[in-house]
Amino acid sequence: MTQIVVLPHQELCPEGTVIDAAPGKSICQNLLEHGVELEHACEMSCACTTCHVVVREGFNSLVPAEEEEEDLLDKAWGLEPNSRLGCQAMVGETPLVVEIPKYSINMAKEGHRK
Repeated sequence: MTQIVVLPHQELCPEGTVIDAAPGKSICQNLLEHGVELEHACEMSCACTTCHVVVREGFNSLVPAEEEEEDLLDKAWGLEPNSRLGCQAMVGETPLVVEIPKYSINMAKEGHRK
């Protein structure tokens, strides 16, 4: 198991949490399995930005984002150089520290599909 530290988020995880994540599963899948209700409006199909996370530690251990993810990330609220879509970033063996942005933009719900 790989440790993921989730920094406090006012609504989803007010105290923050530490989870033992399963390598080979996405950050989003792991958070959901441990009770952190990260929004995922497109059902993890890389069609929106609601599962946007900022990887504060361990970012370089992740497989680089593919072009489709990069294109969507450009539309995410609060984009940072170490932003990823939680549904696309697969957990490896390196511990991660993840921050869930305060806001998200629901590209699927708002009808902004490509």
